[in-house]
Amino acid sequence: MNYPAPSPDLDLGLIFPFELDQFQNDAIASLNAGRSVVVCAPTGSGKTLVGEYAIYRALSRGKRVFYTTPLKALSNQKLRDFRETFGYDQVGLLTGDASINRDAPILVMTTEIFRNMLYGTPIGQVGISLVDVEAVVLDECHYMNDRQRGTVWEESIIYCPRAIQLVALSATVANSDQLTDWLNRVHGPTDLIYSNFRPVPLEFHYCNPKGLFPLLNDSKTKINPRLANRGKRKQGDRGRGGRPEAPGIAYTLSHLQQRDMLPAIYFIFSRRGCDKAVAEVGDLWLVNNDESQILRRQIDDFLARNPEAGRSGQIAPLYRGIAAHHAGILPAWKVLVEELFQQGLIKVVFATETLAAGINMPARTTVISTLSKRTDSGHRLLNASEFLQMAGRAGRRGMDLQGHVVTVQTPFEGSKEAAYLATSKPDPLVSQFTPSYGMVLNLLQIHTLEQAKELIERSFGQYMATLYLKPEYDEMAELQTQLAQLHEQIAAVSEHDLAIYEKLRQRLKVERQLLQTLQEQAQENRQEEFVMMLSFAVSGTLLSLKGKNIAVSAPITAVLVGKTPGTGEAPYLVCLGQDNRWYVVTTGDVIDLYAELPRIDIPEHILPPPDLNLKPGQSLRGSDETFAIAQQIPQPQGSLYIPPEVAEQLSRVAAVQEQLEANPIHQSGNASKIFKRRARYVELEAELEELQSQVEQNSQRHWEEFVNLIAILQHFGCLDNLVPTRLGQIAAAIRGENELWIGLVLASGELDNLDPHHLAAAIAALVIETPRPDSRVHFQLSNEVVEALAKLRGIRRQIFQLQRRYNVTLPIWLEFELIALVEQWALGTPWTELCDNTTLDEGDVVRILRRTLDLLSQIPHVPNVPQSFQRNAYRAIQLIDRFPVNEVVD
Repeated sequence: MNYPAPSPDLDLGLIFPFELDQFQNDAIASLNAGRSVVVCAPTGSGKTLVGEYAIYRALSRGKRVFYTTPLKALSNQKLRDFRETFGYDQVGLLTGDASINRDAPILVMTTEIFRNMLYGTPIGQVGISLVDVEAVVLDECHYMNDRQRGTVWEESIIYCPRAIQLVALSATVANSDQLTDWLNRVHGPTDLIYSNFRPVPLEFHYCNPKGLFPLLNDSKTKINPRLANRGKRKQGDRGRGGRPEAPGIAYTLSHLQQRDMLPAIYFIFSRRGCDKAVAEVGDLWLVNNDESQILRRQIDDFLARNPEAGRSGQIAPLYRGIAAHHAGILPAWKVLVEELFQQGLIKVVFATETLAAGINMPARTTVISTLSKRTDSGHRLLNASEFLQMAGRAGRRGMDLQGHVVTVQTPFEGSKEAAYLATSKPDPLVSQFTPSYGMVLNLLQIHTLEQAKELIERSFGQYMATLYLKPEYDEMAELQTQLAQLHEQIAAVSEHDLAIYEKLRQRLKVERQLLQTLQEQAQENRQEEFVMMLSFAVSGTLLSLKGKNIAVSAPITAVLVGKTPGTGEAPYLVCLGQDNRWYVVTTGDVIDLYAELPRIDIPEHILPPPDLNLKPGQSLRGSDETFAIAQQIPQPQGSLYIPPEVAEQLSRVAAVQEQLEANPIHQSGNASKIFKRRARYVELEAELEELQSQVEQNSQRHWEEFVNLIAILQHFGCLDNLVPTRLGQIAAAIRGENELWIGLVLASGELDNLDPHHLAAAIAALVIETPRPDSRVHFQLSNEVVEALAKLRGIRRQIFQLQRRYNVTLPIWLEFELIALVEQWALGTPWTELCDNTTLDEGDVVRILRRTLDLLSQIPHVPNVPQSFQRNAYRAIQLIDRFPVNEVVD
């Protein structure tokens, strides 16, 4: 890349007082050349520095930068980091329910907020909200793979004005070149900055009950041969049932402690597993005296400020440097764990894999306790990206010379699976693009249907579909070429001659079928005559034989020698064939009787061989004496008896055959080729049509989904002439999994007169997913809420029916089971009492309350709903937005 030197007004040495890696220099050069970048590098390699450079450069020019992250927790962390780096007043934050210093030059937000901002601006234009924005950093861009959030990333890239540089920071993915090519097409000139260099190299280990061993060979390309051979030779570490045994957690940690491999993140794929692990090793003391003093001071200070946040079973281990981190834990407690871990005060965190994809918590070592996980469709091995995401947390830049990844033997996975994953390449990014009601309404508010279609066709999903369909497009082109060649050859033949030839061919076919029928009928009649004639036939009569009792391909002429009693009325016939073989047959095996031909004289002493079993189907070779008789048997030329109707039909067939042979098509000698070409032409046309239909179906999938959503929205009166109505504007202003459902509920008026605490519970019913069957809440839901929600069932049924008709699978939540928790919290019930009355984990209760808060906070900004309802929503927010639910951002 021959790009200009860094911006003259920026001294890289002052900003970054250390030597930059090559990929960082390349990315900075591309940005200075006015190009967007996709920076693809391993976790912990310093990708964020490229985003920070974009910020420094914008500040030096008096411009702004938007920094987007996939998660609210990451946004909060970036806010804290950037305030420290760039100054408190220079940084702002936008989330669904908070707006801090929104005009700051550095504005941190979730990608969803950025997308919503773009909805309000015609695509390609710089709206009011984007004035002076020089660059947008898309952190954790590989989240495009996320089933729930992926669409937001694609929309953000498609809608972002071309004048704004994009800085997409991604973990290593297999198809980063395709992602870059797509950005080039939909956004503008973009460079791929790819690096697989890890500043802190990773060493992979394997732990089993015998100890901790290197997982890979010296060249790091395959399994350590000692592990591979040991697996074949020894059965000593087998547990009950003959399966390999897993080493204990305390045993694994003791090895890490002995080898100075702490602090560690110990990944366990279940909340209960994490909590159990803390209890199991809670007596271990992993910190020294000085660390213990600092820990005690910080933990005690936290508990003094937040007495309700202490979680039983977690406080004592935390003093010893041991913690759990998963979605069931109180968010405030998780933040404390994260801060203490970043300070190096916590030596082991037992975490679910969500930590791997989230906040910045690097460690010296990651332990991956199992290589398979439970999914909706059963257990499966981790994929390469999941494994690498967790492994990538090992090795702290500037602190560790080497990072360590420890895989653990389990009864179901061993060193073979661990080595396979450790040497696997990352998975490709897969588009999760899915149109939603909100997308349809927001696009149609400021775009025509044609413009909306163009935008949908610019998605990464569409790009990938076109790419994957390339073999089909190539096949279609090949079929079209073949069709053109055949058409040229067929066109050279006279259609008139061809039509006559085809008529004669069809007539000949019919006449031949008729001839065959007449011949069969004549044969049947003749057969009936045979039965009678055979009863009178005497030795020496000539017959033609072919049937199930004679294994010959063509009829054989034979002479009747004698008869023997059969099982029925008709006798069995003993014959000598032209081939000098004896045959025992039934009258059914006689296909002709030559009464017109003279009989052959059979001497009386000529008898069948004594060992010939006189049963149908039996056959034996004749003697030299019978050979002389066989020689006398003539070969008649077909049946000498032809019924008149058969003779007449034969002459008809001959006449049509003569006409056919006189036709120019027949005389050209290419008749069969011509018809084969025409048949092939029809075949190819059908093939092409089917392929085109398949391609259209696959390439137009997203647009078909979009059109189906339009049909449903029109049914409910949200669109008039493809423009959002007042009802459509309500739904367009909402962010949720099913904006139509929530919009119809808000517009129905059924929630307008509820008290704030009742409203909070009713809103919760619209955002809570169906709970696990064993989830319980011991509070009673008030009748006002039950009655209000019951009135919404009719709307829900209608949406459900239409979605099923149009094959739309967006959820329509209406959850009664858990929402009494929200009502009680709004009524002021203390946190500990609230959690004592449910089987849900604290983290789950917070998530329900925050989701409720998120939707309530949207209502004051939704148009066309009563102001009294908006005020009520605001009062409900005040009731539930308190510790530990509120997200405290200093």
